[in-house]
Amino acid sequence: MLLKLRSAARRVLGVGDDRAAAGRLPAAVVRGDWFSREEPIMGTAIRVELWAEDAVLAQQAIDAVMADMHRIDHLMSPYREDSELSRINREAPLRPVAISEELFELIERSVAFSRLTGGAFDITYASVGRHYDYRAGVRPDDALIARARPGIGFRHLLLDATARTLRFGHPDTAIDLGGFAKGHAVERGAGILRGHGVTHGIVTAGGDSRLIGDRRGRPWSIGIRDPRRPGELAAVLPLRDVAVSTSGDYERYFESAGQRHHHILDPRTGRSPSLVRSVTIIAPDGLTSEGLSKAVFILGPEQGIALIERQKDVDAVIVDASGNLHYSSGLRQGAGPGMQ
Repeated sequence: MLLKLRSAARRVLGVGDDRAAAGRLPAAVVRGDWFSREEPIMGTAIRVELWAEDAVLAQQAIDAVMADMHRIDHLMSPYREDSELSRINREAPLRPVAISEELFELIERSVAFSRLTGGAFDITYASVGRHYDYRAGVRPDDALIARARPGIGFRHLLLDATARTLRFGHPDTAIDLGGFAKGHAVERGAGILRGHGVTHGIVTAGGDSRLIGDRRGRPWSIGIRDPRRPGELAAVLPLRDVAVSTSGDYERYFESAGQRHHHILDPRTGRSPSLVRSVTIIAPDGLTSEGLSKAVFILGPEQGIALIERQKDVDAVIVDASGNLHYSSGLRQGAGPGMQ
């Protein structure tokens, strides 16, 4: 069941309180509690919530997830001069660069999504994207975009699996894993929690979430933010054991001459597309949900839904430029992934 909401009065994650329900059970039956923590990592809010019977073990599990988030940030941040990603952007235009197995595999996956989406998802968008400054409200002019845009193209990513190296096939190419790294991070975080014995939990990094099981007999209630009404929700999805990613034009943006310039760039133009306000993808894993959320945003409602309908166990909710909601067939039928 998909519920439309226009109210700020409902909590986005885990609507309600299991302890209230638990209070109706005999004391001997009720064991454990919900534990949560939020930290600023990877340029966003990282949140972990889980059910556990032991407070010490719960905090150890959360500690392990947060430590891994910091590790991924140090590895993949484009804002850290000492990150592996920054080193790639400096050196790969000049020569093959040996990279870690984790980053090599992630870039391989990104190329697979680029092929799947006809180039709508492409981490080389950063060839132009690095010239935007959303805090300062600065965008590249047409001449700079024209010079930088030839660097965009996933086919410029020359991967050598034997040597485990990456070289850029164009001198102006740059990469940014952006939300793709967050999709990877929440998927790893969920795996870490499972390794600590967690069977009910959620790991969230900005617009990316990975659900573990349900909320102890009830689905997790995942809110889709209304892109133009702060504090309000466009819809709520009751879900279990899936990944969810939302890409929107409202997080990093500025407006100039009546036009919204946001951080999701169309690789074909180097500019912000305007057919969509937000896209939410439900998928079996965080990389799939994140990669497809960016691609569908760029493709727009018609082509985007068509892409989703060709995927197995994937569904989408699109808020278009007029504020209308579009659902893929699984959600319309109440039979999408995680809704059983």
